[in-house]
Amino acid sequence: MADEDDDFHPGDGDSQTYTLKAGDIRKGGYIVIKGRPCKVVEVSISKTGKHGHDKCHFFAVDIFTSEKLEDIVPSSHDCDVPVVKVTAYDLIDILEDGSVTVMGDDGVVKTDVKLPTDEALLKAGIKEGRKMVVSVISAMGEYMITAVRDAAPN
Repeated sequence: MADEDDDFHPGDGDSQTYTLKAGDIRKGGYIVIKGRPCKVVEVSISKTGKHGHDKCHFFAVDIFTSEKLEDIVPSSHDCDVPVVKVTAYDLIDILEDGSVTVMGDDGVVKTDVKLPTDEALLKAGIKEGRKMVVSVISAMGEYMITAVRDAAPN
């Protein structure tokens, strides 16, 4: 029997999703619906007849587009769950195509981050020369800024 890895966490490695039983997914968690990473806003579980399965009815919101989605899945079936990470990056520049250039603590530069809806704050900060830090949510190969703050002075 192989040794179990006590430090294993779902989503470790390069995988963009992992599987979880539908009955184990709760409000506030994440699920993939129609190929999109979503945050679950409500779950209702319906009991069925004596030969049927319990069904989970998920109401969720796409974490990048805010589109409302729903799905019904038997509670014993596997669902894909996106690996969602929130990371802080230094804001470098705003590009003309509407994307943002950011740099992580490791020195890696990303240029495929979407602007948030409150882009005026970012543009003003860049124009004034302020050092700003952005929180970026990532899932399934997509990235989006969720928060902006001034960097703490050294």
